[in-house]
Amino acid sequence: MRVLHVAQPTVAGVHSYVLGAAVNQLGRGWDVRVACPSDGLLGRDVAAAGVPHAVWEAGRSPGLSVPREVHSLGRLVAEIAPDVLHLHSAKAGLAGRLAVRGAVPTLYQPHGWSWLAADGLQARAALLWERSATRWSACVVACGEGEAAQGRAAGVPGPITVVRNGVDLGRFRPAGPAGRRDARRALGLPHAAPIAVCPGRLTRQKGQDVLLAAWGAVRERVPDARLVLVGGGDDAQIGAAANGTPGVERFGPTAEISRFYAAADVVVLPSRWEGLSLSAIEALAAGRSLVASDVPGLTELVPHAVGALVAANAPGELAEAVADRLLDPGLAGREGLAAAEWARGFDITRTWAGLAELTGRTARVNARRAP
Repeated sequence: MRVLHVAQPTVAGVHSYVLGAAVNQLGRGWDVRVACPSDGLLGRDVAAAGVPHAVWEAGRSPGLSVPREVHSLGRLVAEIAPDVLHLHSAKAGLAGRLAVRGAVPTLYQPHGWSWLAADGLQARAALLWERSATRWSACVVACGEGEAAQGRAAGVPGPITVVRNGVDLGRFRPAGPAGRRDARRALGLPHAAPIAVCPGRLTRQKGQDVLLAAWGAVRERVPDARLVLVGGGDDAQIGAAANGTPGVERFGPTAEISRFYAAADVVVLPSRWEGLSLSAIEALAAGRSLVASDVPGLTELVPHAVGALVAANAPGELAEAVADRLLDPGLAGREGLAAAEWARGFDITRTWAGLAELTGRTARVNARRAP
């Protein structure tokens, strides 16, 4: 079976997911290809893993480049002739479904609904598009129950199938006191300071601006606290705020994110929206207390015993929850133990098995319909 994965984002969560899915399917003996832009990490990493990479240049936002992106992706699909076309995130979902229009069995995986990233007329247009374009999708793949419920509530017609995100539990595992000490030494972080880690690209979606607004209140209660932001991103305003906030350190994108979880006392995810956060699952599997926004894609990951949920865009609530855990290592430690146990239900092998079953079923249904 030949599968073509298409993605415009080449870093962060989509990068990890597409790379993992492609490598897993290659290991099943499938003919797997990945189409994505030439910049970023995804093309390099899939090629290094033995997965053929086709260059598809595309910008993140819709604009005047869309007709060219649709045309070039249509040409790629015609050349590769996949049995299943798997489109990841909004831009691939737009260009791919316009290019193919259901002629090839198509799985669309939003990794966070497109209308959540927009405002006003743009958000309304994105929602209308998602409702309409479903007719060119054999199935919409949701990363979690919250994302599926959001789509149904917004009127996106079915079928929407949940293939829940997971992580490699061998890579992300609890680190005890010695692991924390070693990680801090390797990262150049102070051994004794209370440390909160916030992973993710610097974007409005991830809500680092809310955390930075809360950080002064955290430091009033915990004067020696450090906030570590880990990730790239192009939001200059958030970057400037981070650089000007006392007690904040920034690190760029890294393949060693597990080391940052090991160094943390608490992990903070103040996102405004998510599909099903891989960073949250990683932090839980690493045995770290988690403070997160009460939004779909995070709510279902944070039962009371493993951390705290706070309202999105609420710096006061966020500051209180983070400071409580930095001041009380016993609380954070108990939540971390519960988190590691809870995360056992998010093994990546279950994710890849579910995705393979759905992909195979999609190809078989099309084969039965063919003349």
